[in-house]
Amino acid sequence: MTKNIGTRDKTIRIIVGIVILALGVWLKSWWGLIGLLPLATAIVGWCPPYSLLGISTCKTDQSQE
Repeated sequence: MTKNIGTRDKTIRIIVGIVILALGVWLKSWWGLIGLLPLATAIVGWCPPYSLLGISTCKTDQSQE
């Protein structure tokens, strides 16, 4: 997998993921688990839709084995 998520994109994904999880807890809804998706992509540094569309927010291409 080639990393395709840059630092700014990663930060935004972490914030959005935490907000969605917090709303899920606050509203007592399982829909809050959707917040795990942006968190997971931020931690891994790779977004499948970005790969399919040829998008990369990284300044340099870094490959991970």
